[in-house]
Amino acid sequence: MRKFLALVVFGMIMAIASVAVAAQPLFLAYPPANHKTTADRIFLIGTAPPTGQVSVNGQQIARSGAGHFAPTFPLKIGENVFTLRYENQQVLLKVTRESNQPEVPAGLAFAKDSLTPKVDVASLPGEYICFGAIAPANARVAVKLAGVTIPLKARSQVELPDNKSVLLGENSPILKSSSEQYQGCAKTPENSGESKGQKIDLGVPLFELTMNDKTITQQGTGKISILSPADLEVAEVTTEPGVARTGASTDFSRMTPLPKGTRATVIGREGEWIRLDYGAWIKASEVRIVKDAVPARSLIRSARSRQVSGWTEVLFPLEIPVPVTVQEGERTFTLTLYNTTAQTDIIRLDDDPVISRLAWQQISPQQVQYTFNLKSAQQWGYKLRYEGTTLVLSLKHPPTNTSAVPNSSEKPLSGIKILIDPGHGGPQDSGAVSPTGVREKTVALIVSKLVREELVNRGANVVMTRVEDVDLDLPPRVEMIQKEEPAIAISIHYNALPDNGDAINTKGVGAFWFHPQAHSLAMFLHNYLVAKLNRPSYGVFWNNLAMTRPAVTPSVLMELGFTINPEEFEWIVNPTEQKKLASAIAQGITEWFASVQ
Repeated sequence: MRKFLALVVFGMIMAIASVAVAAQPLFLAYPPANHKTTADRIFLIGTAPPTGQVSVNGQQIARSGAGHFAPTFPLKIGENVFTLRYENQQVLLKVTRESNQPEVPAGLAFAKDSLTPKVDVASLPGEYICFGAIAPANARVAVKLAGVTIPLKARSQVELPDNKSVLLGENSPILKSSSEQYQGCAKTPENSGESKGQKIDLGVPLFELTMNDKTITQQGTGKISILSPADLEVAEVTTEPGVARTGASTDFSRMTPLPKGTRATVIGREGEWIRLDYGAWIKASEVRIVKDAVPARSLIRSARSRQVSGWTEVLFPLEIPVPVTVQEGERTFTLTLYNTTAQTDIIRLDDDPVISRLAWQQISPQQVQYTFNLKSAQQWGYKLRYEGTTLVLSLKHPPTNTSAVPNSSEKPLSGIKILIDPGHGGPQDSGAVSPTGVREKTVALIVSKLVREELVNRGANVVMTRVEDVDLDLPPRVEMIQKEEPAIAISIHYNALPDNGDAINTKGVGAFWFHPQAHSLAMFLHNYLVAKLNRPSYGVFWNNLAMTRPAVTPSVLMELGFTINPEEFEWIVNPTEQKKLASAIAQGITEWFASVQ
């Protein structure tokens, strides 16, 4: 009955789309009117009746058998106008390409907003602070700070492409022979402020530009300070969890999240970011400064394990909640405690469903590392939390049915909980668009319901993040995974590309994972769907996505095809192919569970 209703709903949507196209045979789905982009090219996605010809700016374009098109055209900086024609129909489109490069002044001046650092910076004595500016070529640039002159040198710059470029297969560095980029660094004095135990404010740097015997100066916007090692602050994580990063912006990579209550010494600041002593950065809004606290250091003595429903918990009593990181290996799980010194003589670890044995070592004066050797290569999830000052590491037990063999019974997934997340949803988040205007959210929900039916028929307990076309942000989806603690979580999507992609020639099934525990599932499902359905492979990607980040279970995001591709779109919306796809996904999941016993 559910399958029938899903097909009826889909038929209604297609009928509505068909009426819209019939009223105006030439239909442009993307880009929207007055679109702005920094890409150097753009694809035009749309459709028209298959008979006749469609032209763009007088140039005939290729179309699929059903009449869909997705040609790519170059963009010049500024306004680009496209005229699409089909018989007596015409669509006008304006696309504005904006420059993503700072404008270099022609005269004696610094480029607008090019002086760095732009925010207040505080560091320990003896550390490098770097300055940068954009100015005309062949100029002399320097920074004056606290009576010291720091020359900035022109440099040839290697520009790294955006992370998304790997999705296009174009992520090679670009060598820019530009002499307008100036940079220089200087080390702060080793003993500044230490003897008095006070922070030293060096002031705001003054940038100096000389060219053709003329000189101008311009004040920077960020104040430079040197912290006193004798009077460092201690920060405590107040969010659950705290997002730790490798640098002072959201552009930098994520590290192991910090459990609420974690304390660490502050050894630097950069704008709204705080640098913690073990090497990570965190937003100031995610911590509080603990007054009159001593530097965060702890001893650790004994440790013990206990089993709770579906989990093994290992308890590490500490004096202070310290920062931690985890690393998953082939058959190992490594936990590192920072700012910690071991006085350990006894650890209790009974026979366990997950752990075969535990080894530990003091790998540096302030780092203790615990390596859990595991009974299986497949890991099923972990959690970290502090109970007071005791760190609790939870390792999930294997699902009770992992030894089931496909087709050995009518219910090979009996007792296994699986979460399915239909991507996007609601009027605010429609996802990718197809040549006829059908949105990703619609097809993702239809296929997710079909997958649910197939999994239930195999005995699984299936949880859905949404069952209707409703707005649902990413945090509630992630929270549902954390609450439900399923054996696996699969997010169902259909793909698109950035504006500079190739919408005609890019197609296929893609899989995305983040934690190593999800790699096997992502690779298996990708290979299974490609082989069983004879579909192209888009690839398997490690990707820092919200729906792949939950550590409580193997979480995978599947991109099941490109809605923007004129030919693949026909396969995506075909009800018969949707049923085949859902059956293949369910059977792939079943066979994966059997393979990891």
